[in-house]
Amino acid sequence: MLIALLPGDGIGPEVIAETVRVLDRVTDKLVFETAPVGGAAYKAEGHPLPPATLDLAKRARAILFGAVGDPDCDRLERHLRPEQAILGLRKELGLFANLRPATLFKELADASALRPEVAGAIDMVIIRELNGDVYFGEKGMRKTASGRREGYDIMSYNEDEVARIARVGFETARARRGKLCSVDKANVLETSQLWRDVVIEVSAEFPDIELSHMYVDNAAMQLVRNPGQFDVIVTGNLFGDILSDQASMCAGSIGMLPSASLDANQKGLYEPIHGSAPDIAGQGKANPLATILSAAMMLRYSLGLAAEADRIEAAVGAALEKGARTPDLGGTLTTVQMGDAVLAAL
Repeated sequence: MLIALLPGDGIGPEVIAETVRVLDRVTDKLVFETAPVGGAAYKAEGHPLPPATLDLAKRARAILFGAVGDPDCDRLERHLRPEQAILGLRKELGLFANLRPATLFKELADASALRPEVAGAIDMVIIRELNGDVYFGEKGMRKTASGRREGYDIMSYNEDEVARIARVGFETARARRGKLCSVDKANVLETSQLWRDVVIEVSAEFPDIELSHMYVDNAAMQLVRNPGQFDVIVTGNLFGDILSDQASMCAGSIGMLPSASLDANQKGLYEPIHGSAPDIAGQGKANPLATILSAAMMLRYSLGLAAEADRIEAAVGAALEKGARTPDLGGTLTTVQMGDAVLAAL
């Protein structure tokens, strides 16, 4: 099975390297092919998502993605910036559903920003719609009648886009504890009012699922006040981006949370939710566990290798139980040493 490796920028190559070592240990069924993406691709080929990289992503059974973001590229035109690569992949591959599990490993209760008794209850999946909202709406810069600069970004969703992601949310909840919370801002946004209306309509197909609604500002508060109340959260692109990063710190570190971006046929792009962290790139300080756990999701969702996924997740837990910690978790292990710890646990 062909796996596209897109290491990207900053710490991306470091965490991908450790993840490949782990995958090689649990299965011999994978073939890897690497291509540049993000700032590295722009510097090499003049575009953050070169045609050859996109072609590889389309041919592969799944994509394992590192991170994009390079300060050297911050002043480029927007369509040439590294971050456009991930947006382009989502659009070209039809990756509309982002699944971000947030679970606190019991060994990391002291690393959470929350009290241990609160953090210990965290066990949720945040499902974020990826193809709509302000990220893909009309945007630009213009002048007002008085000659002042004005930026604008259009937020929009149609009912089919909402229904599609809502069904992913309900189906995920059905496989877990049967509770779905839809997050919106329907009290002030027409886009959110449509979102809420459509989610309610789709809920008729899932009478066994307990549906609730929450405004995004309240959801942000509840994530730190009582995160244990959440089973599955479904929300739009912008709100999901923010809430999932918040959930990562509740669970101990942004270096611990994996993600999967799936199309309608379970083909996916798998990546840690952290960024390229250029301030620590090349120093061996990056935590590879989020990428390793993303690879476990890849085995389970796109490749049908659930037993191998279980082995990886168990090995991560075992390594943490034995005290393996990178600097973000309060330890001193290097990126490679953390990879060694997971391999030893395997």
